[in-house]
Amino acid sequence: MKSIDQWLSEYGESHQNPTNKMVHFVCVPVIFFTIIGLFYCIPPLFSISGYPITVAHVILIFVTVYYAMMSVPLSIGMLLFGVICLLLCQAIQQATGGQLLTVSIALFIVAWIVQFWGHKVEGKKPSFLKDIQYLMIGPAWIMNFLFKKIGLSI
Repeated sequence: MKSIDQWLSEYGESHQNPTNKMVHFVCVPVIFFTIIGLFYCIPPLFSISGYPITVAHVILIFVTVYYAMMSVPLSIGMLLFGVICLLLCQAIQQATGGQLLTVSIALFIVAWIVQFWGHKVEGKKPSFLKDIQYLMIGPAWIMNFLFKKIGLSI
């Protein structure tokens, strides 16, 4: 199994252009959010003290375990971001009268179009075309960048 440093280094190779980097800093978190949003829209599995537990909650547990196998600090950062996404999903669902699915689909499509444009600017194919796991590494790459900015290491 590759180390987190290897994954991040290889991912970074196709994300050198400043425009493509900026695109990814915006679009990767948006895509992460929209995926959580899509799964949040599936009817709740059950409730705990009146709080609905959805497929998105369950998937976030598995995602956290995946990241923890590579880096505990990274998994904590990603879990915190995931919780923020869940709270945002709940807020959007309530504020829009249940339009989270529409919002998630629209943002998902736009973010992917912009990311492919970023790779066209970069002149390199998206990493996930080489290995599907890079779809999970993109968010980790962004979190690693944020960690470095505040002086933390993964």
